[in-house]
Amino acid sequence: MPVPPQDALTVAVRVKPGASRNTVGGRFDGPHGPALMIAVHAPAVDGRATEAARRALADALGVRAATVSLRTGATSRDKLFLVDRPGPELTDVLHRLRDGSAG
Repeated sequence: MPVPPQDALTVAVRVKPGASRNTVGGRFDGPHGPALMIAVHAPAVDGRATEAARRALADALGVRAATVSLRTGATSRDKLFLVDRPGPELTDVLHRLRDGSAG
């Protein structure tokens, strides 16, 4: 597995496809460590849930969708996304979404 660039943030995510609505928040201790829970309405068919999760993550973090890319886990519920050129506040936002606090 290639090492992510220094100007990118790796975000572990657990996707729940087929949810009644899109939500971002909560923690799941998965194979990549503590992961952010993302529930998406899209089904797990033809990458639709992955794409919906990518867009939901970008929206929740307040970044453009184009800056978020899938690193690994295309066919898994457990995924790693990369956020290019994250701002200094992004880690705090991620911790708040995942753990319910800024620290």
